[in-house]
Amino acid sequence: MSAAQLVLDLALTVRHDGRGGVADDLEDAEGLTAWVAAHTAELAEAAALPDPLAPFTADPAALTAVRDLRRAVRTLFARAVRPAPPSPADAERLLPADEALDRLAAAAARVPVAPRLTWPEPGPAELTYRPAAPAPPVDLLVSGLARAAAAFLASDDRDRLRACHAPRCVRYFLKEHPRQEWCKPSCGNRARVARHQRRHRADAL
Repeated sequence: MSAAQLVLDLALTVRHDGRGGVADDLEDAEGLTAWVAAHTAELAEAAALPDPLAPFTADPAALTAVRDLRRAVRTLFARAVRPAPPSPADAERLLPADEALDRLAAAAARVPVAPRLTWPEPGPAELTYRPAAPAPPVDLLVSGLARAAAAFLASDDRDRLRACHAPRCVRYFLKEHPRQEWCKPSCGNRARVARHQRRHRADAL
């Protein structure tokens, strides 16, 4: 999994609840524990986290740290999709952009990293980054996610980021082809139905 998809998955822990509101998969520490467990391999790959994070169990402090980082990420996602509007879930919750950038930098700095060059014989050399010293699991998690977010936001993939504005959707997505307007086909169907209903009501007036 790429850094882009990992960070997108973090942002998508805020989702539509199916009843007209917004649900949060990170509502409690158990939700964060489950999310990390479901993303162990992706965190090791895209966020350069060590395998010992695998038995991670969240506590309230870890939950707060990850939710604070997610808010910064979604604020920067909203900036990335401009001049289009942000996700409806973010309209009233965005941080000032400078604060979001500072929060991202502080999260990344929780664990210093060191470059590691591997060069098998035969084969190409590869540069990776690993924690420079042992650190608490929550610091490894938060800093790894922050570095993945920074890598994505500084990459060309950022230009493909969109907010889905289908009725009831609050998701961000990566545009896969030029004509893609919605995060998934069901959102496109809802948007077309809503558009048809608006036209029908307008014709009836």
